[in-house]
Amino acid sequence: MKNSTCILLLGLLFWSCGEQRITEEKVDDEFTAKPYPSFNADSAYAFIQKQVDFGPRVPNTPSHRETGEWLVQKLEGYGFSVTEQEFTATAYDGKELELTNIIGSYRPEASKRILLAAHWDTRRIADKDTGRIDQPIDGANDGGSGVGVLLEIARVLHTDSLQPDVGIDIVFFDGEDDGEPEHQNFRDGSQVWWCLGSQYWSKNPHSRGYTAYYGILLDMVGGKNARFYKEGYSIQYAKNLVDKVWDYAHRLGHGNFFPMRRSEAITDDHLFVNQDANIPMINIIEYSPDYGFGHYHHTHDDNMDLIDKKTLSVVGETVLFTVYQED
Repeated sequence: MKNSTCILLLGLLFWSCGEQRITEEKVDDEFTAKPYPSFNADSAYAFIQKQVDFGPRVPNTPSHRETGEWLVQKLEGYGFSVTEQEFTATAYDGKELELTNIIGSYRPEASKRILLAAHWDTRRIADKDTGRIDQPIDGANDGGSGVGVLLEIARVLHTDSLQPDVGIDIVFFDGEDDGEPEHQNFRDGSQVWWCLGSQYWSKNPHSRGYTAYYGILLDMVGGKNARFYKEGYSIQYAKNLVDKVWDYAHRLGHGNFFPMRRSEAITDDHLFVNQDANIPMINIIEYSPDYGFGHYHHTHDDNMDLIDKKTLSVVGETVLFTVYQED
């Protein structure tokens, strides 16, 4: 069922924490939203479960390969034109990783394009855990949730009669989560071992001269009681987009999930899309300015017990709403 065109009201927003108080600028009292489809959180949850069922999606493993084949199949089944960008990268410990960025394009003929992205690999170690540290994690939230939300958006684009006025490119970045272990630094001052897929794609786009109006990265967007603060690099490179998306979230009634407060800058895939591809991209990520990443981060607690359909619904609806407001 589609949401009908509606008038959403928003007054002056306030957010306070300790002595910090951020006052948002007053927006128009009346906002006429374009119609947009419903987001099915049950479907997104099932997509996450399917990924976890494959096993940890660690590069160079059968689970990784099988998951990649499934992602291509799903995107093609939803009418996307798919490009598999295969490349080899060296990890922090010298290990050669066989990686694949998976890019799906919807309405490739459209000149105005929106880039939506998540990483599909999972971490090969649980370096923040107290046991089984050398074993890979399920990555239900860290990797799986962003992919699940984007697959549901792809399904909606394919099945719903209501279509956006822009082209959509979904990129599943590989090799995001294979950085150096906790409390170790293998950098020589220039090399970043995280985000290998986005580093490669940003310098070697799948289509020559590719650009997008803007991008939205989803990372760890399915956890129970998640809060999504305004991440530092997103503010630095695309403040207007951050403000717009957070405003939309509040208009939709999701203000508790999207506090009007900044968090620190986080090295994630969007950084390289901004720096090297020159596409303004923001990051919707669970990271608190008070306690950092969630307790599950890079531990075996990152499993399906963590995933909450309400959080998936909030993020999915906000992204769908944002895309469908473009013209």
